[in-house]
Amino acid sequence: MTEPADLDAVEARRLIGAGELSPVELLESCIERIELVDPALNAMITRAFDRARTEARAAEAAVTAGDPLGPLHGLPVAIKDIQATEGIRTTYGSPDFADNVPTEDDGIVERVRAAGGIVIGKTNVPERSIGANTVNRLFGATGNPFNVDLTCGGSSGGSSVAVATGMAPLATGSDHGGSLRIPACYSGVVGIRATPGVVPNEQRTITQTNYSVQGPIGRTVADAALLLSAIAERTPRTRHDPMAFPLDAASLRARPAQDGAASSDPTEALATLRVAITPDLGGVLVSDSIRRTFERNMTHVKPHVLRMDPHPIDLTEAPDVDWHLRRDVFVTQYAEEAADWDDGFNPNVRATYDSALQTSMADIARARRTQMRLYQAFADIFEDYDLVIAPGVSVSPFPWKHLNPQTIDGHPVENYMAWLALTASLTVVGHPVVALPCGLDEAGMPFGVQVIGRAFGEPVLLDAAMALEAAFAADPLLARPRPDISALTSADSTTRTDGLVVQSQ
Repeated sequence: MTEPADLDAVEARRLIGAGELSPVELLESCIERIELVDPALNAMITRAFDRARTEARAAEAAVTAGDPLGPLHGLPVAIKDIQATEGIRTTYGSPDFADNVPTEDDGIVERVRAAGGIVIGKTNVPERSIGANTVNRLFGATGNPFNVDLTCGGSSGGSSVAVATGMAPLATGSDHGGSLRIPACYSGVVGIRATPGVVPNEQRTITQTNYSVQGPIGRTVADAALLLSAIAERTPRTRHDPMAFPLDAASLRARPAQDGAASSDPTEALATLRVAITPDLGGVLVSDSIRRTFERNMTHVKPHVLRMDPHPIDLTEAPDVDWHLRRDVFVTQYAEEAADWDDGFNPNVRATYDSALQTSMADIARARRTQMRLYQAFADIFEDYDLVIAPGVSVSPFPWKHLNPQTIDGHPVENYMAWLALTASLTVVGHPVVALPCGLDEAGMPFGVQVIGRAFGEPVLLDAAMALEAAFAADPLLARPRPDISALTSADSTTRTDGLVVQSQ
């Protein structure tokens, strides 16, 4: 029998609406799962169980009374610990905010609650959410649900682990250079980085940027799309985000999730798709092992689509552009507090900030011009193709005691962003991406791909990603991996910062 905690969000919401599943029953199942597996994982670092129980009882009463129900009604949602939650501790992964209890919700949390979601707790992040890891001085490391000694990626690592293991059916995340996509790939779940501006972010510090994108994590595309539709809603408060353009947020829910009419044969939905594939975006740093896994998996997908062609996409200039634009963002974001950072402060943030102070405006201007040229060239691909598919990560998960891999096939990793070029390069061009589980890599760890669509083309991308997901599920080689819950209950609960290797960049 399926435990309520293991139900997909769309199915759980259907059962709640039909009166066949109590929000209280679902919440208690998730709480039981947290208490069972989180000692080994350290993903849910602040728990809001008492408040959540009160809200679950109210959600149950609303169903009984026949009240209108929101799209997330009664669903527990884990919130990334950089998103402020009224009355619930929000630390940003930093000792400086260890006792911070906000007096109001950030916009994304406000929209989750307005849609009927129940905040179950806060998920772990690196300090200030910078770095593709989930390790900080305040709470320690979050382990990978398939091997607790390895990284779960980041910065939305706690959210991905929580969803993968049934601590919550849905979780929020955010993405600069891969912070939604990398942990989703490493934990075998779905993350969506929408076109910048789709999800309002009232806390952004720069008016127009591809950075600071907030987004959803779910176990399926339909689940993540459901949460995306809720957090993309326009409210009076979203006027504070200059990038939040007019949008029918409900259109972001995947169609089968709305009408229950999924194709019985996934090849029917895929048969008209023209797909461009690239193992390395033209030559960015990717391990040979990941290349082999990607190319093998794509041979299994090719018979289902109309066309699948290797494409000479060239984003090899994008990592340098990303590094320069990231510097610009960091100076804007941290200039008023940098003088107060202590010696143990996140070395990734410090390295980027210090480097920014040595960067000329001419270099920033060149990066912006290159970004525009790369965007236009990438957009042209969609004249001939419906999707681009690339790997989601450059290496298999490595020990969390290293904030980043030390080498890739003998090539040194120059800085904390060098191994993230597969995701960061797509941040530069700003197209929407679905991180989609796609079997296991050669090390037996979860492998994921980035399914990339036309800018502002989320509805079409989500439908295509759902069709791919269904095809993957029918193929044992490509099916979504699931963590062994029983193994996690007996795992050694030592996931912390002991032995952490902090590498100066």
